Amino acid sequence: MTIKFSEDLVPLTDLKVNPGRVVKHTTEAHRPVLLTSRGRGVAVVQSVADYEKAEEERAFMRAVIAGLADLEAGREVSLDEAKARLGL
Repeated sequence: MTIKFSEDLVPLTDLKVNPGRVVKHTTEAHRPVLLTSRGRGVAVVQSVADYEKAEEERAFMRAVIAGLADLEAGREVSLDEAKARLGL
């Protein structure tokens, strides 16, 4: 998810004037909007669906990293043992 600075930077005053336009943009573009005040970034607005998707992806990547760390540390079990533990 990359911010397009020409489209995704919005001054806070624009948000106050037309918040619906900002929300519609985040939903349609599937990119967050960076809100600015006096030329500096102060907040990010993102659609709920895109936020949830990003959180799921982060959780998945954390699980993959934890799994790789377990393998490196020798904490592994055979497929048969895993099935037995899960009752499969």
